[in-house]
Amino acid sequence: MAKSAGIQGHTIAGLSAIGGSRVIQHWDVPGDKFKAKEMLKAGKVDVLTLSPIYLPDPGIENFAKLALENNPAVRVTVQEFWLPFDVYDPTFKQRPASVDHNAPTAEKLRELHAPYFKSINEHAAELNKKFGKTLIYVVPVGQAVIALREKIIDGKAPGLKEQNDLFTDAIGHAKPPLQALVVYCHYAVTYHRSPIGLTMPSLLARAKLEDADKLNRLLQEIAWEAVTSHPLSGVKK
Repeated sequence: MAKSAGIQGHTIAGLSAIGGSRVIQHWDVPGDKFKAKEMLKAGKVDVLTLSPIYLPDPGIENFAKLALENNPAVRVTVQEFWLPFDVYDPTFKQRPASVDHNAPTAEKLRELHAPYFKSINEHAAELNKKFGKTLIYVVPVGQAVIALREKIIDGKAPGLKEQNDLFTDAIGHAKPPLQALVVYCHYAVTYHRSPIGLTMPSLLARAKLEDADKLNRLLQEIAWEAVTSHPLSGVKK
């Protein structure tokens, strides 16, 4: 996506992947398996993206501190996600017997997510105060997802008939439209650029959805609105 947008010099420094994990699990991985600490110590990382499952998570502070020590200009982005199983459970142990992603209203989704969003915002602000600078930025994916689900409920999301069209399973793993929305949110926060007008990503094109071009535009608009409306994204219109 960066290349298609004409952004030069973008490289992926590395990836530390553990499904459904807390950041501290990546910090504690034996032998720096994913080379995350090695890359940070080399000072080659300009943007470090973290995706905690729930808070508290001391791994965020650990990685942020290491990144800052080796690159004073580094930015650390923390992804705010959508609730697994449409349930707020900081223990991540609840497994509802049945989940109907089509059931919640937009109001109910906002109510369910409110304590989670609050925890992310407060932790980011707390860490920034501790570091004495704005180092941690929030990627408001969860709020973008709620906005998209509201569009679906209102019948205003081209090619998407129900909320369940976004998810592959009860936990809420993402189908291509939701994957694209997540990517657009990260693009906006990482590059401080609007994703509106970007070429449709291949993951969405391959899905061959009805009205795909209109849907792609809507996803871009939702992502940009979510990012520029969030006080901790670091991005304004």
